[in-house]
Amino acid sequence: MVQSLRAAFYRGGTSKAVVFNSKDLPTDQALRDRIFLHVLGSPDPNGRQLNGLGGGLSSLSKVVIVGPSTHPDADVDYTFVQIAVRAPVADYGSTCGNMSSCVGPFAVREGFVTPTDETCQVRIHNTNTGQIYQAEFAVKDGAALEDGNFEIPGVSGSGAPIRLDFLNPGGAVTGALLPTGHEVDNIITDSGERFEVSLIDAANPVVFVRARDIGCTGHEAPETLDNNAELMHRMDEIRRAGGVAMGMATCAEEIPLSNPKVAMVAHPREFTSLDGRCNSADSHDIAVRLISMGNFHKAITLSGGMCVAVACKLEGSLPAQIGGDAKTIRVGNPSGVLPVDAEVEAIGPTQSARSATTFRTQRCIMSGAVHYPDDLLRKEIDTP
Repeated sequence: MVQSLRAAFYRGGTSKAVVFNSKDLPTDQALRDRIFLHVLGSPDPNGRQLNGLGGGLSSLSKVVIVGPSTHPDADVDYTFVQIAVRAPVADYGSTCGNMSSCVGPFAVREGFVTPTDETCQVRIHNTNTGQIYQAEFAVKDGAALEDGNFEIPGVSGSGAPIRLDFLNPGGAVTGALLPTGHEVDNIITDSGERFEVSLIDAANPVVFVRARDIGCTGHEAPETLDNNAELMHRMDEIRRAGGVAMGMATCAEEIPLSNPKVAMVAHPREFTSLDGRCNSADSHDIAVRLISMGNFHKAITLSGGMCVAVACKLEGSLPAQIGGDAKTIRVGNPSGVLPVDAEVEAIGPTQSARSATTFRTQRCIMSGAVHYPDDLLRKEIDTP
């Protein structure tokens, strides 16, 4: 017998996710995870998720859960679940900045928040990180406005802008903006290579390495980088060594796939984005190629973009050595240029991130129900 579960399918920024109201889900997380894997079509050894709503990429294999707030300073809770494409894994170890943009509109749709003006502000508690952010967007006839002229790299067409203000984003996962206490560190990978890196935890932890130090320009297409097996192995070793240095595990093997991210940074130069547009060297302040869930992201994760912005404001860090002079940080990425603001203040010798701000668009593509078989809840799966 087939069971039905109320759900919606949203695009948020440059990602897509199946979105659930928490009241509709089983309380047992193991049961939830089985449903999520089935709905997204994972695991798929072919890497396409044809038997579900996933798109075969980390940015298209996501779940969002929205429910009543458990935090006194927020209106709703937001829980993000990254669904692995090829493995039976539902990962709660990171957040998604892009899908953050759909949480406010979904909260209005589900009646968690009732707009009282043409502009709605929703305070959102991210349960993955314990942090609060605010979404601000236009509403019409009691619903979030989706039509508009605002464009973001990596998304065709335009939409209504949503302002996202992440308050005190430092220490989202590790508890400290600079987990090692340094803007620049030296790490040694399991292969014995030494790299100079910046280990920054703002919105999500990221290990930053110079592109030139790994033989890249920092402007390559994601497919070119993904197809370089030696490079991908080195980047993962750098990521894992950085994660250990940040205190996220005691050894490289224990570092999860979701976090930390790893990104190469480079000085601006002309590049062609995935839509064929030519981006001049003066169109961006820093070039970034970031890996998420084992592949170079076709744009840049929004949380990664905010971490870049904060890192550029941290005097002495590798990103700051490249793009630190800019007020608004324009991040060159495979899909184009993402503008992100950040505010960092120095209190004595300590630097603190006060906020990170950016704009996204979102769209509710479908609302209805997803289906799963009765016996799904009796099957065994491996979940963290």
